Amino acid sequence: MADILYPDESYKIMGACFEVYREMGPGFLEAVYQECLEIEFEIQQIPAVPQSELQLTYKQRPLKKAYTPDFMCYGSIIVEIKAVSALNDVFRAQILNYLKATNLRLGILVNFNHYPKVQYERIVK
Repeated sequence: MADILYPDESYKIMGACFEVYREMGPGFLEAVYQECLEIEFEIQQIPAVPQSELQLTYKQRPLKKAYTPDFMCYGSIIVEIKAVSALNDVFRAQILNYLKATNLRLGILVNFNHYPKVQYERIVK
């Protein structure tokens, strides 16, 4: 059985997400959850950088286009939030691309518009 990657950090991140969902519930725009989660990460002292650009390269050359994940937590976990009816493969591919671009191994995809509880997936590369 494989070990869970970053179990303590993931637990804390999800605890913050659950708190935002408990306080706000479903139905808001993604930007609202983005701001609430940024505040909650600060309250819970979770190191998080919101919307930092990830430089992309092609054959060792920088591209003009950059990726912007919602959060980089603990310097090692990508957190991407959504406010949609259901998570789908497009969102999973987005996380995988972020992981590839950063050489990180763990992404957490969180959907705040799901009822009756927040929907999330851990994506490991």
